[in-house]
Amino acid sequence: MHLPDDLQHKYLLKIKKLEIKLEDIEEHHTRGGGHGGQKINKSTNCVELTHEPTGITVRYQHHRGLHQNRKEAYELLIDKIEEEQLGAKSELAQKHHKVEKQKQRRSRRSKQKMLEEKHHQSDKKDARKKVGEED
Repeated sequence: MHLPDDLQHKYLLKIKKLEIKLEDIEEHHTRGGGHGGQKINKSTNCVELTHEPTGITVRYQHHRGLHQNRKEAYELLIDKIEEEQLGAKSELAQKHHKVEKQKQRRSRRSKQKMLEEKHHQSDKKDARKKVGEED
């Protein structure tokens, strides 16, 4: 079993760092499904990778060609193995954490904007009251 030739350098470093053995990865090619008509039904372009020690399985079929699907399936498998081994320290977990923090900031900003709008409306209502009138 050999890796795709055009696999990014960072994934090759992750393989060494995580001590992933290529013998432990089982690779199958199957016919894909979904949209695409005759091309999808007649060609083998879906890649299924299984990492035996962890039991992680990845099926990938986003492109028409087997080569591109194979490369991206390996990248996905390596990311999932890293996430399982390193947990919150993995690159994928850090990306998820960053997105969650951005969402929290957005909600805080939108809450502030909503409160400012409410204050503006109450100021307008106060301005409509007659001079001697109070609640």
